[in-house]
Amino acid sequence: MRHQNTVFHALTQYIPWHHFDRLVDQHKADFRVRRFTTKDQFLSLLFSQLSGCASLREIEAGLQSFGPKLYHLGMHRPARATLCDANAKRPWQVYGDLFADMVGKANRKTKRSLGEITRIIDATPIRLSKQSADWVKFANKRYAAKVHVVYDPDQDRPLRADITSHTVHDVTPAKDLVLEAGATYVFDAGYYDYKWWSEMDALGCRFVTRLKSNTRLGAKRPLAVAGDADGILSDSIGLLPRRLGSSRRNPMWDPVREIAVRISSDKTIRIATNDLDAPAQEIADLYKQRWQIELLFKWLKQHLQFKQFLGRSHNAVCIQVYVALIAFLLLRLAQQNQSNIRSEKHFANLIGIHIMTRRPIENLNQEYRPITHDPRQQMMEFQL
Repeated sequence: MRHQNTVFHALTQYIPWHHFDRLVDQHKADFRVRRFTTKDQFLSLLFSQLSGCASLREIEAGLQSFGPKLYHLGMHRPARATLCDANAKRPWQVYGDLFADMVGKANRKTKRSLGEITRIIDATPIRLSKQSADWVKFANKRYAAKVHVVYDPDQDRPLRADITSHTVHDVTPAKDLVLEAGATYVFDAGYYDYKWWSEMDALGCRFVTRLKSNTRLGAKRPLAVAGDADGILSDSIGLLPRRLGSSRRNPMWDPVREIAVRISSDKTIRIATNDLDAPAQEIADLYKQRWQIELLFKWLKQHLQFKQFLGRSHNAVCIQVYVALIAFLLLRLAQQNQSNIRSEKHFANLIGIHIMTRRPIENLNQEYRPITHDPRQQMMEFQL
């Protein structure tokens, strides 16, 4: 019978292992490690994400039950205490850099002009416990962290992720982004920083955001609204407040555009952009795309281990978040390379069910009969 690797093994073929090994050496992740290497840790956590194991005990029991199949993965069976210790001490930067490398390669395969690039920026909270009090602050009657994400809606890819305490303002990690000249950035009112907006404008970037209720444009000049515009109430060009306080001057001096839109909940929002020429409907549709990143957060929390954490330290939380994002990329890459299963939810569920089954990924939703080279078996099948 022809040998067939497991579904888990097939998914790991999308991982750039040569780059992973360089990162392990660069960050000295395996320094003085005797048996349970960083690769063992990575594969154990990846198995947890794809199979739905929500605790160290489940990971240990699940991988021990598949003991003989771990040989082809090149990994050792984990013990709970060993995996817990690795999550606390192995540098999370290995996984953060690996995620960035995989995203970068995926983007290079898709060549687009700068004017077609759209980036959505948002953050989602993750609940933690009092055991994380050494790095997250207690506020709003809870301990929590934030995962700040830059998302490409056209390719359905998270491009960058930062993990902070939930008391850190959303715009703080966003200011560290390397802005792509000419790209479009979409974000909500949590990223209200006129200086950051002016930096985008200076680079030729287009931003689309929502104005706060207490922001009023000066020297407004109304524009005509197209008759077929959906929900567009008004369109105008004006100037942001010149002063931010008694002594601070607003660095965003260039005119901006305000578009009032009635959304499906019958609420009116005011969209701001530095694009003075595009149709109002196009700007409104761009802001509507922001909902896609909310769907990403929902998908991560429903289908991957993005809510229950195996460790409470900053290092352990960062490792689990980055491994979850890497698992998301692997699922998307694997689904793109098959044509039988179109539903992303159904594909992820089938991967979890057949994670250690020896069968091709393209046959997950079909009855699979392994190919045999036994002449007697072939003759029996022919006679039948």
